[in-house]
Amino acid sequence: MPDPLKFLKVQREMPREVPVAKRVLGYGEIYGQFDADAAADQAGRCLDCGNPYCEWKCPVHNYIPNWLKLIEEGRIVEAAELAHETNPLPEICGRVCPQDRLCEGACTLNDGFGAVTIGAIEKYITDEAIRLGWKPNLSSVKRSGKRVAIIGAGPAGLAAADRLARFGIDPVVYDRQSEVGGLLTFGIPPFKLDKGVVAKRRTLLEGMGVSFKLGVEIGRDLPFDQLRREHDAVFLAMGTYRALDGGLPGLALAGVYPALRYLISNVNRVMSWRDEAAPIDLQGKRVVVLGGGDTGMDCVRTAIRQGAASVQCVYRRDEDNMPGSRREVKNAKDEGVEFLFNRQPLAILGDDRVESVRVIETRLGPPDAKGRRRPENVSGSECELAADAVIVAFGFEADPPNWFAEAGIRVQNNGRTVVKPEPDALAFATSLDGVFAGGDMVRGADLVVTAVYEGREAAQSIARWLGVDCH
Repeated sequence: MPDPLKFLKVQREMPREVPVAKRVLGYGEIYGQFDADAAADQAGRCLDCGNPYCEWKCPVHNYIPNWLKLIEEGRIVEAAELAHETNPLPEICGRVCPQDRLCEGACTLNDGFGAVTIGAIEKYITDEAIRLGWKPNLSSVKRSGKRVAIIGAGPAGLAAADRLARFGIDPVVYDRQSEVGGLLTFGIPPFKLDKGVVAKRRTLLEGMGVSFKLGVEIGRDLPFDQLRREHDAVFLAMGTYRALDGGLPGLALAGVYPALRYLISNVNRVMSWRDEAAPIDLQGKRVVVLGGGDTGMDCVRTAIRQGAASVQCVYRRDEDNMPGSRREVKNAKDEGVEFLFNRQPLAILGDDRVESVRVIETRLGPPDAKGRRRPENVSGSECELAADAVIVAFGFEADPPNWFAEAGIRVQNNGRTVVKPEPDALAFATSLDGVFAGGDMVRGADLVVTAVYEGREAAQSIARWLGVDCH
């Protein structure tokens, strides 16, 4: 019989963590894997709450207590099947989701006993199931004869492809990059998400009937009108790639890099993939990263691994108001990053190349429209931070291509694509008949798991529009 007091006898434990001195020398994932006994023990700590807060806090509403119970009983394949009912990319979300802000943060045991290690178990479920030979079984799916083009092989596009295949619809995924994954592959560093994990997911999707056409840019290599003619519907999942820079003076100086360009450069170098741009190597440099989100954390931790002489992270609010994952901030601190909170960058200084960053101290004032307290500059508190390299990680916004206007796809003033909202039966439909959109290009830069959710839900709307049973 299950022990309802197991949470008192078994403490919360994470999988083995690679020691700091070793992990900063390479790009391997820093967390190990549970074995079957440890996974069962940790899963058994779940209280199986009648109204599971973890499930409601999860953007895809995973059946968390249910698959924790299956893991406690050693039923790994059944747990994998159940995990995929709500999440097309569970092994990826288990690695990159900020569980401390989502499911684990909402866990009843998080108030004093230590939350159930939901993320690590979610990762374990699919990794172990794949190792045992599991793969999605679509033998009972009735083929519809319908074909849908997906533009973008990031999390929203991959999630939509998974669901469409399960509905008997043939997804064809187009992406301008040479590998699938979008920012999962090129933006998130390997120490958070090993690229072999994304490759395994591609193999699973291809086994489900998903086709990938890579190195193809719609509008350049293939006209959008032709794409529409060749498919029964289209799903746009193109993400947000235009970097925000705050209009800081000095952005054009040598040694100043947009965060995404820096991260892509490093992934290409680590993976020995072709990169038309010159590599960005910060070995021996004094590095200042501007921005306190997860992208900023990826940049500071990458700079540490490249052998930077020093790495500072400048953020205009305090630590409690950082948008990034608490776990990532802790990891960055452990690895030697210096955080300068309550500092507002004013300018990047130098003649031909960067020499320093001028910052001013801030204090938090009244809340803004989103409820976050506004940073206010403290007069007379300016100083300069010496820097050989500056990485700007202020976030990203949508950058719709020119063919949007030609095709009649409406966008907001901020570039985000206009779609029908939920709970409309055709939620995520754009202004162009038969064309749907989801993920960051609709919502704005957000979490991987929210993009997965929108890809999943958009696939259901596409199936309804095509008259295909999606139940």
